[in-house]
Amino acid sequence: MTLQQLKYVLEVASKGSMNEAARSLFISQPRLSTAIKELERDVKITIFIRTNRGVTV
Repeated sequence: MTLQQLKYVLEVASKGSMNEAARSLFISQPRLSTAIKELERDVKITIFIRTNRGVTV
């Protein structure tokens, strides 16, 4: 886990949306999703439940 990934997780959790978090972090949404998925794979837990309405912790 890197500090960057932790920053991404906190931003997504506060926004409740990958798209909004990506905009506020000034990165692309696919890059953010990939970083979160890599972190989830590394720690072997699901951090976010993804739906078409957003994400929840």
